[in-house]
Amino acid sequence: MSETHVSLSAAERFSAEQAVAAGTDFAELRVAAQGLFWNEFRPSDGACRIWHWRDGQARCLTPNGFSVRSRVYEYGGGSFCLSDDGLVFVNEADQQLYTQDLNGGLPQSLTEGVRRYGDLRWANGHVLAVEESHGPGAVEHRLVAIAKGSREVLAEGADFYASPTLSTDGSRLAWIEWSRPEQPWTATRLLCCQRQADGQWSTPRCIAGEAGPQQSLQQPHFDPAGRLYCLSDRNGYWQPWGETATGWNPLPAAAADHAGAPWQLGASTWLPLDEQRYLASWFDNGFSRLGICLADGSVEDYSADYSRFRCLDLDEQHLYAIAASAISPPAVIAINRQNHHVQVLAGGALPLPAERISRPQALRYRSGDGIAHGFFYPAMNAEVQPPLLVFIHGGPTSACYPVLDPRIQYWAQRGFAVADLNYRGSSGYGRDYRQALHLRWGEIDVEDACAVVRHLAERKLIDPQRAFIRGGSAGGYTTLCALAFHDVFRAGASLYGVSDPQALARATHKFEGDYLDWLIGDPVTDAERYQRRTPLLHAANIKVPVIFFQGELDAVVVPEQTRSMLEALKANGIRAEGHFYPSERHGFRTASNLAHALEEEWKFYRRVLEGS
Repeated sequence: MSETHVSLSAAERFSAEQAVAAGTDFAELRVAAQGLFWNEFRPSDGACRIWHWRDGQARCLTPNGFSVRSRVYEYGGGSFCLSDDGLVFVNEADQQLYTQDLNGGLPQSLTEGVRRYGDLRWANGHVLAVEESHGPGAVEHRLVAIAKGSREVLAEGADFYASPTLSTDGSRLAWIEWSRPEQPWTATRLLCCQRQADGQWSTPRCIAGEAGPQQSLQQPHFDPAGRLYCLSDRNGYWQPWGETATGWNPLPAAAADHAGAPWQLGASTWLPLDEQRYLASWFDNGFSRLGICLADGSVEDYSADYSRFRCLDLDEQHLYAIAASAISPPAVIAINRQNHHVQVLAGGALPLPAERISRPQALRYRSGDGIAHGFFYPAMNAEVQPPLLVFIHGGPTSACYPVLDPRIQYWAQRGFAVADLNYRGSSGYGRDYRQALHLRWGEIDVEDACAVVRHLAERKLIDPQRAFIRGGSAGGYTTLCALAFHDVFRAGASLYGVSDPQALARATHKFEGDYLDWLIGDPVTDAERYQRRTPLLHAANIKVPVIFFQGELDAVVVPEQTRSMLEALKANGIRAEGHFYPSERHGFRTASNLAHALEEEWKFYRRVLEGS
């Protein structure tokens, strides 16, 4: 690894406001005869809006007063689908379905009430969706088909559902389901049923996931001939499997994850084209590749200069994706299938000159009894051994990616090297790596965070006496554990982080209702283990400054947790700051709040470094 030596004046630095403004993102891309559609989030107004691209022109379809975002499972996903004459979407404010034509008309309500909807698919005049209802003391999920004036329950009885999909001829319906205490990345089932002569559906049949070794299945698809396919991690990675004459078998695929952990609904990282070909993206040492994979194991590579691909779709002329690279933020791209020419349809504008962007370098280092991964970003200044800021992603079964992150550039331009970690338990490196966190949350993730400081210090890339750590949500928990149980970091920042996992287990939502049992253990029988790994109970061990950021509407990590930790540190005489945002939930979305948090975190670290 080599340093990047670029001295920047204060005027040249990326401001917090600029970093936030560069955070435009995209999701849920769809292609149809009417053109290309995507969901776009802009921090300037905090809304998600559908855009329509056709004949070289893009226009926004979502009028003011609407935002397209689902809250099923709290994390949402699959918030719109294309209909025969327009689109159907979930409105963020009321979580109801609305229809909209493509001629500029106002959205019209399709559903009314308090149920939530997500993972929308259009099939034969109906919207297939995951439905969530909140009753007294219970949250229930089911699959439904909705049309104007009608609602049909397709499946119910399981705890969770995802990915309802109908074959082209309408004769077969497939979906993913799972039961507590499993998570969608530990063990799920693929089910399928047939349309009978009387129009009713047959009794569902489990295709995979019921017997044999545990496997996580996601993203089922039918090909044009009606064959069913799905991603399964049965062989160690999320790879394509499909129906064949000899049964349910794996397709030729790279020994790599072809998807990330399904925290959100509606992912599309692969698509079967026919019995001989499929389109897919997959991870190679943390970097994404994109290609059309053939039955003989060969690949036609379309990766170009990008390092992450999401939301794949295609037509006869182009492959479409949301893509990003080390020097370009997320963009909607079209790749010509014949000559591989890439056209950027939206996004992708460099927020900084290329020479002022710190580039990610793959990290692979020894930690405890294992190997950990991540990405190293050199500081953008001439200091030989700069301070280090360790980024801990949330999840914790999630991942970071080697793409342009304005937040990381903000720190690199202020003289910090950044280590963005995919600690053991992260997705993208296979099932075993992901499962390594089982019952060890608060141990091996923390071990990996501390070990990266030693690894980089041994290579003279950072100053280990000026190492800082930050994380949001589950990353906040790892941050607080690192500060409470290890003497490695000079200070830290917790953004809506977990300080009391037992309190989280009591207050959290259904989707993560059993997650703590998997991560740490049973709260009753393993109470001692919880006590050993609860930062709030060991606040007296923290001897360095900590800054907290919290949304008052957070339903995942409730504000009382953060206040309790903040008060405990202050009572022990530790410098601690707390910033609470009345309108924010779990993860901040308002531009002014995002910029304020980033700026306050920088000021906090600067005071620590200056000793003031």
